[in-house]
Amino acid sequence: MSIALRLPAEVSAAPSIRKPYLIFLADVQSRSFAKTAFGVRDWLPDETVGQWRMPTCAVDLDLPELSPAAAVAAGARSLLIGVAAPGGQIPAAWAPYLIEALHAGLDLVNGLHTRLSSVTEIAAAARAEGRALHDVRHADRPFPIGTGRKRSGKRALTVGTDCALGKKYTALALTRALKAAGIDATFRATGQTGIMIAGEGVAIDAVVSDFVAGAAESLSPDAAPDHWDIIEGQGALHHPAYAGVTLGLIHGSQPDALVLCHDPKRTHIDMYPWAPIPTLRDAISMNEACARVTNPKARVIAIALNTFGLSDADAQTAAARATEETGLPAFDPIRFGIERAVQALRAVS
Repeated sequence: MSIALRLPAEVSAAPSIRKPYLIFLADVQSRSFAKTAFGVRDWLPDETVGQWRMPTCAVDLDLPELSPAAAVAAGARSLLIGVAAPGGQIPAAWAPYLIEALHAGLDLVNGLHTRLSSVTEIAAAARAEGRALHDVRHADRPFPIGTGRKRSGKRALTVGTDCALGKKYTALALTRALKAAGIDATFRATGQTGIMIAGEGVAIDAVVSDFVAGAAESLSPDAAPDHWDIIEGQGALHHPAYAGVTLGLIHGSQPDALVLCHDPKRTHIDMYPWAPIPTLRDAISMNEACARVTNPKARVIAIALNTFGLSDADAQTAAARATEETGLPAFDPIRFGIERAVQALRAVS
């Protein structure tokens, strides 16, 4: 399902990144490794001209199949790497494709940990062609340590029972819904895909751990009393690998409200079969306890469900069960709308 999002001026795309995009899917085999591609496709449909895949790729965005040369002819200005590789590296097999895109006239936009400029052949081709290399995961400024100082304005943070289950989509959908309701709101991106969509933000998982809370504070500064910053969550407190980045983001975001994201189909943390998904009540309890370190009034106000793959009837049943378990409104931000979540945010004092 494609969703057109008209971004407000404060989160419009950075002029240094030329669009539209051709999305590179490389050779990935699973949708879970293509979150960036799907996110950009869904939230910037007017800025995406097509997809480009290696022969063994098993993921399809249902976009036109275009070579870099054909994409340039169709108006594309940048090749966006829409997938992740293990360890955040750029595999050697990708390099010839990225270099072909540079020769065709496209800049490169990269959200992986590896800098494009660190790959000798890619850097040389970019220099020869006068093309730009954008490594959005790497901040170009230092961050302070967190202070825990109370900031003006209101903040909502999306958290989750696992990774890759809708924290970014929920934050974007909430921002759009609040603005449609006449409430001043800004989407604050904390991951590479969100930054590519919003044009600004901080890739929290690339910040040195001592400064994660400070980076989150910098991302969401003092604001007008009735302004909402809707902050994209990362990781999950119950995740064996990524709980650390989640905790720092929670402390620095200092949220007044949390929206807990959950996939009702999952029984264990994705790719960690020995780590069970927590109950909604346990996840609420842990997230509220951690958030109250820097904001004693923080509370979970709604449950956002990822019901992809469920029938409408089963999705509605899952929402009803979540509400019964938690006493909170439960919704799928893509399928069923988020009016009840907006109402819950309005009630936060």
